[in-house]
Amino acid sequence: MKKLLTGVLAMFMGLTVAMAQTPATTTQKEAKSKAKTEQKAVKKEAEKKEAAVKKEAGQPAPQASPVAKTEHVTKSGAPDKRFKENKGTTTAPATAGPKKKDGTPDMRYKSNNPNAGKKKS
Repeated sequence: MKKLLTGVLAMFMGLTVAMAQTPATTTQKEAKSKAKTEQKAVKKEAEKKEAAVKKEAGQPAPQASPVAKTEHVTKSGAPDKRFKENKGTTTAPATAGPKKKDGTPDMRYKSNNPNAGKKKS
């Protein structure tokens, strides 16, 4: 009985492996990436032709200008801290009281703590 059951299972597994589909030669991702690279190549060729036409006309070719520093703000108008140029800006008011070694205000002092003297509810 064990031999018969083992034989049937082996035959079943052999058939499932034989019927497995073969993978497609090109996938959609590959086709999209090929299309993108072709589009980039066409754009580069068009830019080269445009630059050549401008040089022939006596106009200097446009040079790559440095990226202008744009203002990144949230919907509320506060600077967006995800961007490098806004990391150093602070919107918190500066305190005049004692500071810790790392330069942050020491909240143990009344002059630095805005909630000093208020009762917890």
